[in-house]
Amino acid sequence: MHLLIPFASALSQEVVQMLPHLTLPHLARLLQRLAPVARDEADAYSLSPPHERALAALWGWHGADGALPFAARAAQADGIAVEDRAWGLITPAHWNVGREHISMADPAALALDDQESRALFEAVRELFEGDGFEWRWGAALRWYAAHPRLEGHASASLDRVIGRNVDFWLDAGSRGRPESGRIRRLQSEVQLLLYPHPINEVREARGALAVNSFWLSGCGVAQPMAEADVAIEPALRRPLLEGDAAAWQEAWQTLDANRLAALLQQLERGDTQATLTLCGERAAQRYAVVARSLWQRLGVGARRPSVAAVLGSL
Repeated sequence: MHLLIPFASALSQEVVQMLPHLTLPHLARLLQRLAPVARDEADAYSLSPPHERALAALWGWHGADGALPFAARAAQADGIAVEDRAWGLITPAHWNVGREHISMADPAALALDDQESRALFEAVRELFEGDGFEWRWGAALRWYAAHPRLEGHASASLDRVIGRNVDFWLDAGSRGRPESGRIRRLQSEVQLLLYPHPINEVREARGALAVNSFWLSGCGVAQPMAEADVAIEPALRRPLLEGDAAAWQEAWQTLDANRLAALLQQLERGDTQATLTLCGERAAQRYAVVARSLWQRLGVGARRPSVAAVLGSL
């Protein structure tokens, strides 16, 4: 099994200060038993975060930054016949307008049910189909659009944008990309259409967030997937996206006591296929079992870095 852990670290001051105090004994032992075998590093402003790049590499995908076909894969899983068309994931969203910038709430916080989602999906259908997009509903938070011009279209992952400055990531994804103007226009038109929508009036009356925009991501044509037994650990995602460092620390400790303890037991039973990938905001580091030299078996080889150093490098 290949265990992939997104959001294993972050660059926020709270997380950086917390790293030396994290107590993760099973991760420490895994780092002693496993060797670093592959590293993918960019900067914290890449459109595709390290965990998405790591998944794409495991599946044998190819694509530019921000143009990995996660939408087509999700659409297939939702029962949509994607064929050879270029798809994009349209995520209904709530944009918070602040004094200094606009930020996007975690779409999960919408608690959008299927009935509301379908009504809003139908409300904006004409905007997309009138612009030449094929329009499909997959789930409450997964709408899909297909268009030949979405092939190779780069956009920031949702995991880059949630809780952050929307304009920054729109600008980062628009440089030199011909479809960006069209997408921005559609976002503006969707905002104007949904602002007075009865569904949103009912939602706001009960204290729920309005659906007032969308985010486009994961564009491209479906690619064949190499077989890979990958388990993606979700526990660290929400605390970091919500900026709750204390909850993130607690989730890490729970993960260490359970999932990583089980992985360590696999290794101790002689499973040489067990693999671990840790992903932060900049880098993904893969660890695997490798044949050790006599020098290393005698304990004379180079010492493994500490857990804090490993996580801090991500």
